[in-house]
Amino acid sequence: MAIKVEETPNPNARKFTTDSLIFKGDGSVSVMPGQTSDYDVMNELMALEGVDNVFGFQNFITVNKLPDADWEALTPKVEGLLTEKGF
Repeated sequence: MAIKVEETPNPNARKFTTDSLIFKGDGSVSVMPGQTSDYDVMNELMALEGVDNVFGFQNFITVNKLPDADWEALTPKVEGLLTEKGF
């Protein structure tokens, strides 16, 4: 299983794409600060230090970090969590 990490036009957002389907159906999933999701993976991503909000659709999740968070520290944590969940 490989996770592809892509930068976005927003320097505070990165897209994490997997080979596996994370979310079934045609609806997207987003979690903002103070919210929870029916998807454990989204709640666990929100619990990572430095994560501001998350958005997911089918086989990808976009993670938005807080402006003072560092991608070098955060990216391996996101990849590790997705791998741990089997994606």
